[in-house]
This record gives sequence, structure tokens and C-alpha cells, in this order.
Amino acid sequence: MGAVTTVDRVPKQDRSRATRQRLLEAAVACLAEHGWAGSTVTVVAERAGVSRGAAQHHFRTREDLFTAAVEYVAEERSTALRALFPEGAAGDRRAVVAALVDLYTGPLFRSALHLWVAASNEDQLRSRVTELEARVGRETHRIAVELLAADETRPGVRETVQGLLDMARGLGLANLLTDDQQRRERVVEQWAALLDQALG
Repeated sequence: MGAVTTVDRVPKQDRSRATRQRLLEAAVACLAEHGWAGSTVTVVAERAGVSRGAAQHHFRTREDLFTAAVEYVAEERSTALRALFPEGAAGDRRAVVAALVDLYTGPLFRSALHLWVAASNEDQLRSRVTELEARVGRETHRIAVELLAADETRPGVRETVQGLLDMARGLGLANLLTDDQQRRERVVEQWAALLDQALG
């Protein structure tokens, strides 16, 4: 009898994980398309193809759902960056700069931006998003340092890497209004050249 229960439980756990994953992906897509105001639990549940009750089983509140969605976005951003250079960047700093800019101008970052805007007006959400984004920022900086082979013991190197990330984030903000691919490519070229000078 116990063996049957265990066998029955595994598929149920798999279904539960799959449902949670669908909800997170739907939340990210809704934030990117509709912003915070248009992204209710009901809208996300419908997009995920699950009932509102099922959504609330996984995420008790709207804030829980979207904070988890941003954490999911953060993990996906890190995974996406590492996946571009599974063997390391091999000194190709232009490729690293382009990859960072692509991450900051893509749909994952767009979703995170919508949550930032919501968090600026929602006290309950602000502390959770601020803490999460600080962790994401540290992780992104660490990955960038590794990929750029930057020696942060040298004066100014840490600030140079952070300046690159700030620039990429700024391009992500600009991309919300207009997609200026040609200008971005020129900026990427310039930053790659600056990094080669600054990092040696």
C-alpha cells in the first residue's frame, strides 16, 4: 500500500512543479505585455491555463507570485548569460558586452522593470524586490567580472565593470520606448574598446 502511495505521489509532484513553472512564465509574460496594473492573479492563471485556486495554492498573494516571477527572471538571466559562454568568453570582450546588452534589452529585463515600477509604489513589494535585485546585481556583476577576466584588485576596475552594467541597464530602459539596434551596436563597439583599454 505504501509503495502505491509513493508511486502516485511522484506524478502529482511533477504536475505541481509544472503548474508552478507555467504560472511563473505566464507572470513574466503578463508583466512584459501588460505591466503591473494589468497583471492580476486571474489574468496570469488564465494565461497559464490553470484555475485561480490553483494559482493561489502555489502563491498565496499577488506579491508572492510576482516576487517569485522576478526571482525566476533573475535565474533565467544568469543562466542565459552563462549559456552564451559555456567555456568562458576566451577574451572576446565585445561578445560579452553585446551579450549583457542583449539581456538588458530582452523580455526578461522588461518584466523585471515593470515590477520595479510597481515596487516603487507598493510598500509590501518594495522591500522584497529591493532585496532580490541587490542579490541579482551582485550575481550579474560577478558573472561579468569572470567573463571579462577583470582583475578587481586594480584601481578603477570594479567601477568600470559596474559602469558597463549601468550602461546596459540604461539601454534596456531606452529600449522600452524605441528599438534602436544600430545605435546600440555602436555603443557596444565603443564600450568594448574602452574595456580593453581599462582592463588591459
